[in-house]
Amino acid sequence: MRWRILALLFVARIAMGFQFQTLASVGDNLVVAFGLDYAGVGLLIGVFMAPGLVLAMPAGFSGRYVSDRVLAGLGLCALALGGIVSAAAMDSWTIGLGRVVSGAGFLFSTLYFTKMAADWFVGREIATAMSILVMSWPFGIAMGQVGHAWLAEAYGWRVPFQVASAYCILASLAVLVFYRPPPGLPNATPGAAARLTAYEWRLVILAAIAWATFNGGYVVYLAFGPKVLEAMGQSAIGAAGIISVGSWVMILSGALCGQIADRFGRRDLILAVCMAGAVIALVLLNIPQAGLAASLLFGLVGMAPAGVIMALTGEAMRPEQRAFGMGVFFTVYYAIMLVTPPIAGAIFDATGRAGGPIMFGAVLFAGVLAATLAFRHAKSVGPVPIPRQV
Repeated sequence: MRWRILALLFVARIAMGFQFQTLASVGDNLVVAFGLDYAGVGLLIGVFMAPGLVLAMPAGFSGRYVSDRVLAGLGLCALALGGIVSAAAMDSWTIGLGRVVSGAGFLFSTLYFTKMAADWFVGREIATAMSILVMSWPFGIAMGQVGHAWLAEAYGWRVPFQVASAYCILASLAVLVFYRPPPGLPNATPGAAARLTAYEWRLVILAAIAWATFNGGYVVYLAFGPKVLEAMGQSAIGAAGIISVGSWVMILSGALCGQIADRFGRRDLILAVCMAGAVIALVLLNIPQAGLAASLLFGLVGMAPAGVIMALTGEAMRPEQRAFGMGVFFTVYYAIMLVTPPIAGAIFDATGRAGGPIMFGAVLFAGVLAATLAFRHAKSVGPVPIPRQV
């Protein structure tokens, strides 16, 4: 049963990446249509994450009163609504408003999809399950990299938002109709205290930093990788296709990496090798004729440990505090994700070269390993005992 539930969550969660990628795919169109610079495009990409700063904690707490299924389904509906608003926009501010609405939906969806998977798999193939689940994000992005670019060129920049919104609505209906919680799951009762211990706070924050820097590096790669290749003579659609290769192959490499981690352990070694691969891939991207090799290395090795990183959430908190703890997790995640695309865009505006943001992405991937090692250290130290009063 749990694998059927995971398949449902995977298909529905594709909607998140598919809707997110719309802005990056039509960024050049918006520069022409509204006179934006690339820092502005980066801001519109990043503002998608802004609602998480204020809504993540309430979203986690709301799980005490409303079912995971309903909250995830409503989140997908908000993703669709935001896309519709952006598609109808006559100025960049309205596009930003649509991105904020979609971002609120993204927050609820991703928080409760993650919780649902953890509920079904914690203690049983958790790294494999999380690897499969999080690969739905690049799957949706890869669909968007190719599909949105073609739709924008053939029908205009508004159509990708509309198509992504239609998928979000179908995904919402699927979750609302077919999802069931696991039997015997301990419930967080309404009115009970939503508290993490100091030990859980440390673990949740470090896990969130690792996940946010990992995703920040990936978003920088998606947004500026094609521009590196275009500067070397590739067409826009050709460059998008080469960069999308990394997203396609990481769907398989991520699931395989999760299996290896569950069977053999050595997760920190796996992560160190993979982050080194991500950094090398981004360096290779700047070398003429190496774009496809760099994209393959990035997808096969660099992005493979996504589930290993996300599995840290299962280690960081008690099951009855998981919804609230995920709210804390995503608050930190969104704070970091909000600022990384504008920083990358500002680097591009300042240097005039896409290689600058790509090197910023390499720094982010190096930070993933540092945060994960800090998590392991905090876990090995354990809770700090409270001295008894005499």
